[in-house]
Amino acid sequence: MKTRQLGADGPTVSALGLGCMGMSAFYGPTDEEESTATIQRALDLGCNFLDTSDMYGPHTNERLVGRAIAGRRDEVVLATKFGIKFDPADPRRRSVDGSPEYVRQACEGSLERLGVDHIDLYYQHRVDPNTPIEETVGAMAELVADGKVRHLGLSEAAPDTIRRAHAVHPITALQSEYSLWTRDPEAQVLPTVRELGIGFVAYSPMGRGFLSGRFKSPEDFPQDDFRRYNPRFQGENFQRNLALVERIQELAAEKGITPGQLALAWVLHQGQEIVPIPGTKRRSYLEENLAAGDVELTDQELERIAEAMPEVAGDRYDPVGMATLNG
Repeated sequence: MKTRQLGADGPTVSALGLGCMGMSAFYGPTDEEESTATIQRALDLGCNFLDTSDMYGPHTNERLVGRAIAGRRDEVVLATKFGIKFDPADPRRRSVDGSPEYVRQACEGSLERLGVDHIDLYYQHRVDPNTPIEETVGAMAELVADGKVRHLGLSEAAPDTIRRAHAVHPITALQSEYSLWTRDPEAQVLPTVRELGIGFVAYSPMGRGFLSGRFKSPEDFPQDDFRRYNPRFQGENFQRNLALVERIQELAAEKGITPGQLALAWVLHQGQEIVPIPGTKRRSYLEENLAAGDVELTDQELERIAEAMPEVAGDRYDPVGMATLNG
């Protein structure tokens, strides 16, 4: 497995990481036994960068990851996140908390659930509009000083927020959605992290699985799969986006690889500071995804791929989710 360094002084991680969210939440039925085997197979193959969050489940995904890596902690660069809270009375209602008190509380909870004494990369999952980023990152920096966290990250943060945070304590990685069908970071975020020497972790690098070509209808998603209710997967948007994916399938066929591998290889070729973390809960898909790390693309192929996927139809999230993004 090829490796990349996250940030100027960050950890060396596998060029492709593993997003663990779908093993416990949001993407339909789960299978803890297969998910555990998938995490362990990732480590066997040299994929050492695991990504979770306290809000996946909530809490259940951290416990699953913790059990899966028990006895293999030294093989893992472990990332988790904090900041998104569910209303106990109504799990559909969420809030964002970046207060210093909550930073410390959340970290202690994650350490306990993961069964570890430190977190390698600790992200603020969403920026709290009611707490200055300087206060949040200041509290996160105290966790580093205490040895509970090694490196700090932000997720879905705007350039000004990134700069302000980085001035308080070095930010090792910025995580945002980035793929052939979500290129928003290219305008301002990627130039900012490159200037500051911050790594970029791309989540949903296969367009939440859509770029794999496996989905032909909204009915292909289980009732409890959040994609079924995502704007890009509904009505006319779905059909318009499906036509774009068919172009990717044609290009992948020419190359003799799967559409998902083509999508991942494209992201990997956008810069050495970028580490995609495709999520899966099955060993077969994991192995397919990791093979994308060996795909070489010429400049001409990269251009053809990008042209095949112009602006997609629909927002990334519903209005509630879009409101949590740091503009």
